[in-house]
Amino acid sequence: MSDTQTPTPSPTLPADCLPPECLLDIQQTIEIKTDIGTAFKAMLAELGPDNKMPDGTPMQMVLEAFPGGRWMRDLGDNDGHLWGHVQVIKAPTLLEITGPMFMSYPAVSHIQFRLTEEANHTLLSLRHQAMGLIQEDHRQGVTMGWASKLQGVRDHAESQ
Repeated sequence: MSDTQTPTPSPTLPADCLPPECLLDIQQTIEIKTDIGTAFKAMLAELGPDNKMPDGTPMQMVLEAFPGGRWMRDLGDNDGHLWGHVQVIKAPTLLEITGPMFMSYPAVSHIQFRLTEEANHTLLSLRHQAMGLIQEDHRQGVTMGWASKLQGVRDHAESQ
């Protein structure tokens, strides 16, 4: 008998294991005319206390910017909605959040915000992947919602 064992390969999911209506994959990028540190701070503010709906209504969001920190909507009196937890934070280049986000039904999301500094600007790239029972109104609204959020980060950062 040998002391060494051959590792068992990890199972992989076939591409068709879930129907397309149960998957979401959004990718967006925006150019911000500022340094990466200012862009990162603006992103944290826009996801947290300065967060607004596309129509400008305040969202009352809290982002605890550390691994395991909560991203939540605080409605006061211990009421609110948990959107996710910080999975990875590497200031000023990366923030990843996992959780249900705005979906109060069986679904899970992973959102990655990656910042890359270029010659005279910073690129902010977002990728939102989700799987579960994704409602059609959420599927349709999420692209516009993220575009609005990225524009808010740009406006915040470029006004500094």
